[in-house]
Amino acid sequence: MRQFSRHRRPSGPNQRGQAVRFWGRHAVLAALANPERTVKRIWGTREALGQLDLPPVIPISYADVTDLARLVARDAPHQGLVIEVDPLDTIHLSDLLQDEVDSGSTRPLVILDQVTDPHNIGAVLRSAAAFDAAAIVTQDRHSPPESGVIARSASGALETVPWVRVVNLSRALEEIAEAQYWRIGLMGDTETTLGATLDGSKVALVLGSEGDGMRHNVMEHCDVLAKLPISRGWKASTSRTPRQSRSTRSRRLPHNRRLRGGDEINPRRRSARGGRRARR
Repeated sequence: MRQFSRHRRPSGPNQRGQAVRFWGRHAVLAALANPERTVKRIWGTREALGQLDLPPVIPISYADVTDLARLVARDAPHQGLVIEVDPLDTIHLSDLLQDEVDSGSTRPLVILDQVTDPHNIGAVLRSAAAFDAAAIVTQDRHSPPESGVIARSASGALETVPWVRVVNLSRALEEIAEAQYWRIGLMGDTETTLGATLDGSKVALVLGSEGDGMRHNVMEHCDVLAKLPISRGWKASTSRTPRQSRSTRSRRLPHNRRLRGGDEINPRRRSARGGRRARR
């Protein structure tokens, strides 16, 4: 059985025991349904709480709409429900990759490079859940902690899609390559389309930040750069489900490819047109 290297666990600002508050019906119900989530307290209107079948161990406080608004971010649409929870336990990248290999999974990974907007994190989680991604991976010190904004934007996906935080994203991409993933960096200023890069490999889709896009070192740890044929650049703020839907066709192939400055790393392995692997 192949064993993947273990990176040091990140020590982000939102560690176990530092409670956060979620709000909104989808986020609250998903957290209550997640056996890995510790719910410490719930507030709600009598009407909203009356629709829930809550375990007796969770402290319940009835509150009116005005009182609930004081518990959450300004103008947050709480829908009559607020919960206080512990952050989920850290997921180790090597453990996740090993589980995917052991199960024979071909699900894609989504890698986010310095994406800091919690609404975008939530949107990516929601898209990842829709297309059964294995996980999203972020660098711990360049991504936000769990929060009510992320939980609300993710519409429950924060509880179902594993969120792996790593110390060094470039080293994580090397480990992902060892697990036989074809690493595709998504950006706008390249001629190769995403469809031309999908040849049956398991894929890891790498998305750049909202402002500056993908960092150079992260880009060099991609196997190929690709875009969807639209007018806007591909950063996290414009990433949505089409790219992920295409990635679900991926299957495992050997990996020994490395990007060095252009759209394609090893032209001998692909035809000159479109970037697909040359057929024999």
